[in-house]
Amino acid sequence: MIAVNPMDSASVLAAFGALGVLAVIFAESGLLVVGFFLPGDTLLFPAGVLCAASADQAPRLSLWQVLVCAAVGAVAGGQVGYLIGRHGGRALLARTSRRGVKDAAARAEELLARYGYGKALVIGRFVPVLRTVLHPVAGALGVPKRTFTVWQVVGGVLWSQTLVLAGYTLGASVPHVDDYLLPLVAVVVVLSLLPLLVEARRARRERRRSSP
Repeated sequence: MIAVNPMDSASVLAAFGALGVLAVIFAESGLLVVGFFLPGDTLLFPAGVLCAASADQAPRLSLWQVLVCAAVGAVAGGQVGYLIGRHGGRALLARTSRRGVKDAAARAEELLARYGYGKALVIGRFVPVLRTVLHPVAGALGVPKRTFTVWQVVGGVLWSQTLVLAGYTLGASVPHVDDYLLPLVAVVVVLSLLPLLVEARRARRERRRSSP
């Protein structure tokens, strides 16, 4: 029996390949507390790297399969997250004791109010943690289903395909880059956290301006 750590992208990819991408991205895109701890950016980018062939090694994963599974997982997960939010999402968020989930839900609500539904749903896909709660929050707030579906599909496809293709391009351009997957994943983590840091800095500035 193979032991798989769902929070470890290398473990998921080694055990399940493209299907692992589909399952994890589905959960990470809207299953609230479950998806809160799963890899997103740090799964898609290495998956793209493993799709690239090198002079002495065939690709470990099929690019078209990973692209399809990533898109399906992102879109289906977002839609399920919306339905969860629409049918009892507020009560579920109120009952959770996890501070991080509540803070992310508050940021998601602020993002929707500040940028409008379309822009917020696209931007939110690129922000870790936020994208997990954004879709349930949109459902709880009563975002029109058609509007939500259109923009979450745009955001989900853009996010998932961009990261996979970025990994594939790097893997095809740099020989043996897959030998450095752990450092690459660390870089992706840092880059993916930048929007959160920028948002936190902006929020602090606004609080200072509003304080007497």
